[in-house]
Amino acid sequence: MTVALMWEARAVEGRGADLLAWARRQDLAPAPLRRETFRAPQDRVLVITWWAEPYDADIPELPEPPSELVTRAVHRWRFESVAID
Repeated sequence: MTVALMWEARAVEGRGADLLAWARRQDLAPAPLRRETFRAPQDRVLVITWWAEPYDADIPELPEPPSELVTRAVHRWRFESVAID
């Protein structure tokens, strides 16, 4: 089974580049199978990691960023892959 973790944060206005740089510096141990980082309007940053683990596994996640970088708490979602019929 593959689990994908999504981590999304919104930066303080004008701090999107700082939040993006902070997110990219965060190491996860062990490393995920795959990791992608995205940015969007309104200084939002999204990180998706993929793991070969069951849905409820204890998987490392990105932490909360420094409070001076974000406008709200991080949003987190967990998804599991499904077979295509």
